[in-house]
Amino acid sequence: MSSAATRVTGQDHLWSVSEHLEDILATVRPLEAIELQLLDAQGCVLVEDVTVPVSLPPFDNSSMDGYAVRVADVAGASEEYPAVLTVVGDVAAGESELLHVGPGQAARIMTGAPLPPGAEAVVPVEWTDGGLGEGPVSGMRARSASPEGASGQVHVHRSAPARAHVRAKGSDVKAGDRALSAGTVLGPPQIGLLAAIGRGTVRVRPRPRVVVMSTGSELVQPDEQLGTGQIYDSNSFALCAAARDAGAIAYRVGAVADDAETLRATIEDQLIRADLVVTTGGVSVGAYDVVKEALSSVGDEDEEGSGIEFRKLAMQPGKPQGFGSIGPDHTPLLALPGNPVSSYVSFELFVRPAIRTLMGVEDVHRSMTRATLRTDKALTSPAGRRQFLRGRYADGEVTPVGGAGSHLIAALAHANALIVVPESDESVEPGTEVDVVLLG
Repeated sequence: MSSAATRVTGQDHLWSVSEHLEDILATVRPLEAIELQLLDAQGCVLVEDVTVPVSLPPFDNSSMDGYAVRVADVAGASEEYPAVLTVVGDVAAGESELLHVGPGQAARIMTGAPLPPGAEAVVPVEWTDGGLGEGPVSGMRARSASPEGASGQVHVHRSAPARAHVRAKGSDVKAGDRALSAGTVLGPPQIGLLAAIGRGTVRVRPRPRVVVMSTGSELVQPDEQLGTGQIYDSNSFALCAAARDAGAIAYRVGAVADDAETLRATIEDQLIRADLVVTTGGVSVGAYDVVKEALSSVGDEDEEGSGIEFRKLAMQPGKPQGFGSIGPDHTPLLALPGNPVSSYVSFELFVRPAIRTLMGVEDVHRSMTRATLRTDKALTSPAGRRQFLRGRYADGEVTPVGGAGSHLIAALAHANALIVVPESDESVEPGTEVDVVLLG
C-alpha cells in the first residue's frame, strides 16, 4: 500500500474519482513474468520481443494443387494447342526427397508442397486435363483413385509466368524479423504464429486470479427458492463475468452472511488463489455493513499504512468504496457497494484498470469518446459529484437507458456505454456533447 502519510485521509474527506483511481494504480503492480506453454499463455501479455528463428514459409512452396513446370515448356499453351508434358511423379506436402523437373517434364504437386528443383512455376490442375487425356478437369483425384495421375502425360491448356502460384520462402516473415513485440496480448492468431515459428513456450505475465464475493444475509443463489425479504445474488455473477472479460481468471465465492468473523475467515481462505480480491456490499454506514466492520481494522503488520481504508467518493452511483491490501502477500482488495449498478460502475472505473495493470497491458482504461446526447429532457446531476448514467451509444449519439437509481439492473443489461456528467454540471441539455465510456 502507499504510505498513509502521503494520502489526504479522514472520514470527512470526499475523494474524487481520479484520486481514488490514482491511489489504486499507484499501489497495484504488474504480476511477475513466468514461462508458459502456448495454450496456457492465451490472454496473457508478452514481456519480451519474440524473434523469428526460421523463415515462413521455410521453403518455396505451391499455393495450388496442380503441376510444377518449367516456364518455357508451357509458353503459348492453349486448349487447342496444349503443352504435352511427361509426369515424373508426385510432390506432396511434407516431402523430403524431391523430384527433379527437366525439360518437357512436370510433377504433380499439392498445396503446401515444396517446389521441386528445376520447376519454375505451378499451373493449377484446372488448367490441365489432369493426366486423363480428356478436356479440362475441375480438380485432382486422390492418388489411390487415379494412379495414372502421377505418371504418363498431362496436357496443359494455359501458359504460366515464372513463380506463378509459388509462395516464396520468407514471404510471410523472415528469420531475424520481430514476430511479436513485448506488451502484445496473446490471442488465437498470435498463438498460431508462435507455434508456426516453432515456439512451444513463451514468457508472459500470467492472467490475474480475481476472487469475487458478495455479502448479505438476504442473498440467495439462483435456482434456489426465495424466502421473505430475500433476493438473488446477481453481483458476484456480473462481476465474475466482468473480471473474465477484463482478462482475469475469476473465482466466484457464494454470498457471505452478515457476520464479520465469517467474512474475515472466508477472505483469508481465498487469499491462496487470489492476486486481487473484490467484495460487493457492506461498505456504507448501516448497522449491518459487514465488510466495513470486518476489514476496517485489518492491516499488514510488516507494512506501514497497509490495511483497508473506506472512503466516500464524489460520484454517483458508487459513493462508498474501500481499498487496501490484506494478508501476507499484501493482496490488493477493492470493496465495492452492494447495489447492482453501483457495483458494476465501480468495477468498470476501478477494478478493471487494476486487473489490466496486473496483466501488464499498456492501456488499462476503457475507450472514451464524445457523443451527442439524445434525450427528451435535460439530465440532472447532483452538485459536486461525477455522475455515470447508463446509455446506448451508436453512430456518435448516446441515449440514456433507464433512470439514475443504483438498483435498476434491467436497464444496465441494455446499456453499452456510461454517460459521464462532470462534477461541475447539475444539468445537461439535449443535444449537448458529452463524454462517453464505451463498455464493449
